[in-house]
Amino acid sequence: MRKSISLLIIPAMLFAMASCKKSSDNSNVSAAQIQVGASISDSTTGGTLKGTMAGGKVYNIKRDIIINKGDTMLVQKGVTINMADNTNIIVHGTLIFLGTKDAPITVTDPNRHKATGLTNYSTDDAFKGGWGGIYCDTSCHLIVVKWTHLDFGGASLQTVPFNGPSVGDSYVMYFGCPSGNFIMEDSWMYGSTDDAVRFYGGHINVMRNTLEKLGGNGGDGFNSKSGTQGNMAYNLFIGGATNGTKSSNDGGVNPQNMIAMYNNTYVNCGHRNTGTFGARAGCAEVENNSRAYVYNNIIVDCLTGYRIAGGNNVTAKVYAADTGYHSDGPINQTKYGYNLMFASTVAIANQLVPTNVAQAVLTQPQSTDIPDMKTFLGATYAFGAAYDGTSLVGKNDPKFVNYPLPNTNYVTQASIDGFDFHLSSSSPAIGKGYKGFTPIANVPLDANFGSSGITPPGSDLGCFQVDGSGNQH
Repeated sequence: MRKSISLLIIPAMLFAMASCKKSSDNSNVSAAQIQVGASISDSTTGGTLKGTMAGGKVYNIKRDIIINKGDTMLVQKGVTINMADNTNIIVHGTLIFLGTKDAPITVTDPNRHKATGLTNYSTDDAFKGGWGGIYCDTSCHLIVVKWTHLDFGGASLQTVPFNGPSVGDSYVMYFGCPSGNFIMEDSWMYGSTDDAVRFYGGHINVMRNTLEKLGGNGGDGFNSKSGTQGNMAYNLFIGGATNGTKSSNDGGVNPQNMIAMYNNTYVNCGHRNTGTFGARAGCAEVENNSRAYVYNNIIVDCLTGYRIAGGNNVTAKVYAADTGYHSDGPINQTKYGYNLMFASTVAIANQLVPTNVAQAVLTQPQSTDIPDMKTFLGATYAFGAAYDGTSLVGKNDPKFVNYPLPNTNYVTQASIDGFDFHLSSSSPAIGKGYKGFTPIANVPLDANFGSSGITPPGSDLGCFQVDGSGNQH
């Protein structure tokens, strides 16, 4: 794998060697714009493509884009790709989006429009599925998405493009190469009908992204299956149908699923899921024999707190997480704590530690969390049992710069609008971060053909750090 990446990047690096450099804060790609192969004409309407979409141009795509095995398509900064309804990007080769903070890339359905204010699920374009998705085959060993808007994806797949996906799948991104590298950094996703990203294996680094209105009446933000290992960190999720981040080892692919979920901010997630209440979480979930770290997160008005599944419910397809100790892999044991949780209602407060509503859970109250649920529930508490959280309502406000709490509109406030989820100077989340664990380092580091940098655990809770690091949106 290392050799194949090197062969790919050498021509491009020679083209831009004089001015290409990594960012000192690990959040920006190089200032130089590189080119791979020939320029792709902005008159193209899709079909089999390779080469470079030139910076600042607008591409109006009317049929599926197909990138063949061994070919690369690179998209430079400032490009807009207007995708017609139900069109997809099918990747058998390599796909690179190199937007920048000042000139991001946009992939969208121009027939759909963003709506601010409270969300009406039945009428909001975000949940209707405009263009389809980006489907990456087992032969896709590298996809890089930096400073890119992916808006209004999730239309149902009409034709199976390769072995793996099924007709009717409606993911904005699908990655299916266990030996490949998936890197998504500093990007945005707005609207989907199911999971925003579904991983069926791969080395992943998913950092500093912002996701709004993900999932219609079900679906997660980042949903990883067996064969997937890596990080989901410094992401902001608001108004997701179910979880923002999930690890699940179903699928029968090696290696075992292991995900480090840390320094994320989850707001108002879980309330559109029409499945059995208590069979899914509403922010971060560890299930089906997967291992994970769940540290340093802020969880506000989500359906439940983070959930370590312990059930064996065939209907819900949720089985117990792996909580035992192992000597193999980047995560030896599932561990969690140092998370701040806020509830605007008693119903939410009663699930800060998820209870056995639909099936058993393994989430143990942690004294390092805010609030200290271990002390609150007492030494005799049997984890999974129901409890009365009335006294926790409205406590431990994270004190975002601009977001009203308590908030009675948590079910329908699913977009950022004019709110600001940075931490104010009086936030109880400042300085409470835990740094005693190591993120998973399994992807190439490169300003263009790899990760811009694996951001370590933060001093503060949540995706925004008071020193300016973390999420850059």
